[in-house]
Amino acid sequence: MNKKWWKEAVVYQIYPRSFNDSNGDGIGDLRGVIEKVDYLDKLGIDVVWLNPVYESPNDDNGYDISDYQAIMDEFGTMMDWEELLEALHDRGIKLIMDLVVNHTSDEHKWFVESRKSKDNLYRDYYIWRPGEDGAPPNNWRSHFSGSAWDYDEQTDEYYLHLFSSKQPDLNWKNPNLRQEIYKMMTWWLEKGIDGFRMDVINMISKVEGLPDGEEVGEDGYASGGEYFLNGPKVHDYLQEMNQEVLSKYDIMTVGETPGVTPKQGIKYVAKERKELDMVFQFELMDIDSGEGGKWDLADWKLTELKNIISKWQIGLENQGWNSLYLNNHDQPRPVSRFGDDDKYRVESAKMLATMNHTLQGTPYIYQGEEIGMTNVEFDSITDYEDIETLNMYQERVVEGNKDREEVMEAIYAKGRDNARTPMHWDNSENAGFTDGKPWIKLNPNYKEINVENALDNPDSIFYYYQKLIKLRKENPVFVYGNYQLLLEDDENIYAYLRNYNGQRLLVILNFFAKEVKFELSDNINFASKELLISNYEVNEEQISEIDLRPYEARVYKLS
Repeated sequence: MNKKWWKEAVVYQIYPRSFNDSNGDGIGDLRGVIEKVDYLDKLGIDVVWLNPVYESPNDDNGYDISDYQAIMDEFGTMMDWEELLEALHDRGIKLIMDLVVNHTSDEHKWFVESRKSKDNLYRDYYIWRPGEDGAPPNNWRSHFSGSAWDYDEQTDEYYLHLFSSKQPDLNWKNPNLRQEIYKMMTWWLEKGIDGFRMDVINMISKVEGLPDGEEVGEDGYASGGEYFLNGPKVHDYLQEMNQEVLSKYDIMTVGETPGVTPKQGIKYVAKERKELDMVFQFELMDIDSGEGGKWDLADWKLTELKNIISKWQIGLENQGWNSLYLNNHDQPRPVSRFGDDDKYRVESAKMLATMNHTLQGTPYIYQGEEIGMTNVEFDSITDYEDIETLNMYQERVVEGNKDREEVMEAIYAKGRDNARTPMHWDNSENAGFTDGKPWIKLNPNYKEINVENALDNPDSIFYYYQKLIKLRKENPVFVYGNYQLLLEDDENIYAYLRNYNGQRLLVILNFFAKEVKFELSDNINFASKELLISNYEVNEEQISEIDLRPYEARVYKLS
């Protein structure tokens, strides 16, 4: 097993806008993060992934970048950022930055120039095409609803934007553009960062000719994903990026790669291919999506979840490395999605954490996950801020006459603002997040669910995460052990073994709110056992048969 620091690390993701506000303007900022560095250190994490803090008009909360080498005024200054980096490094915590290079803001100087004329030096930094009979160049749909093309009167052509119309896609076929990006990446690495999380990096290569997508929806648009996901040159570009930039530093890289299978994933992360260290796959995040996509809510079975995780655990074994996550700034809260955010909130949050930290791969914790923050249900669509949510509501309810209640239920389950409500620090007004008016409303349950309460309770979710992180550091089997699924067809219990250098872990998870019996197979032999962690008090001695309580989790070391 090829040992690396980023395999042994636990990453904590910070969405700065919602983390901690230091100046009372209602928006989290860099100085707010600095104020909480000791909290991160107490949790025991090794790496912070910081969502974008670059200069941006904020059409998509910072993922529309107008200057890659400047800090957004709302977040502070470059001096604040440098102080944060130093504060993290002083505590042995590394920092990785979000790299958003599939698109820029339409206010980036490259695009401002690009739209001026067809012969501008920057024209070819973006993807421009003439329309056909007043229609866009193809039928691709934007991820944020409507056509993926916007008409620009000045040059009588359309530009491609897979996301918001204010996020024009970059043309990676242009070697000058690629060199500009590599130069910018090098600039940040020279400032001392420890790696990159690469936003939708498997979309940077589009199929020649940009043909029409095949599966056309009710709105007349097709996803087009078959022509821009894992495109023909994506691996060439990443190998070039690795050769010119990444290979020169001891860093970690993780690529966000929607639509990637384990077989495709290996192409991104296999050591000999010299591309990335790991990818974020979306198969688990799509488990509750129906044929209509994300907003089409579907039931899921535990066997499906086990199959997805096992496929990636086994598929990448000895060839690549998994990233382990249950939520992020784009995904709902896991305790609401996969657990029980009411009666068994604490137990189910601990059970899900147990799973995420005992699989092979690098675990990611999203801010608030470690205290069991939940999804939110705002009464009015006007309380939501996320562009994807608002565009979908406009398209379906306002223009499409879809049932409002049904659409709101989908937003409650899957909306990105579930993860973006402010962090709960204490039970004071605005949960200690700000002295001003928060940029988005808080989840009203902050008086019960907050950091202060968690730190005062030795049995809290926070201390359970702290213990899991510590166990991972003390036991190499947590990191490097192989994976063996048990009880494959069981619809209630997820159990597996991890094996490494004579060490064995037995992980037992009851995924639901009912009591079930676990029976250990006779062919699993051991001389002694040690209970490393559990989310209930455990008294019984034998493990051949266990009556598991709702959402119970146990991890044993067998020898």
